Amino acid sequence: MAERGRDVRLRLMAAAVQLIAQKGWSAVSTRMLAERAGVAPGVVHYHFSSLRALLTEAAIGAMREAVAGLEPADDVVAGLIDPLEKFTGDDPVSLVFIETYLAATRDAELRAAISALVAEFQQKLAGWLADRAVVAPQETAAVLVAAIDGLMLHRALNPSAKTDLRPVLRRLVGGTDV
Repeated sequence: MAERGRDVRLRLMAAAVQLIAQKGWSAVSTRMLAERAGVAPGVVHYHFSSLRALLTEAAIGAMREAVAGLEPADDVVAGLIDPLEKFTGDDPVSLVFIETYLAATRDAELRAAISALVAEFQQKLAGWLADRAVVAPQETAAVLVAAIDGLMLHRALNPSAKTDLRPVLRRLVGGTDV
């Protein structure tokens, strides 16, 4: 029975991520979500305290998964930027990021969850930078994270625009810009 419950929760969260990307955060309803997940509307509230709680958990999970793919190796900049190539600005993950950021402007709980995720990633990145003797690793990590967020936003605004930030970011972390 517990496995079935986990399966339903996963289906609900997957449906939430799809709907956030397709319809926008505020357009997702309990009925729409239940239909997409193939469950009765009451099941949503059985597994989650509210629709907002479900959307938050699903979106933060999708964001966490995307951030987990950013793993700098020897070339910190390439390790951060190269995995972003799959996020075109109009793909579902990019849209979930943008919709979630927008919803967070009106939802303190969601804003706190995003802030915690960003802080966690920033701390991890600062550690990588410190290991590579980058000057001011905390501050540099903050700028790199902001650049990544900005790149994602700009791609959503203009998916056909291609901007290579690698040379600038390499100068930032003390590498060459060639």
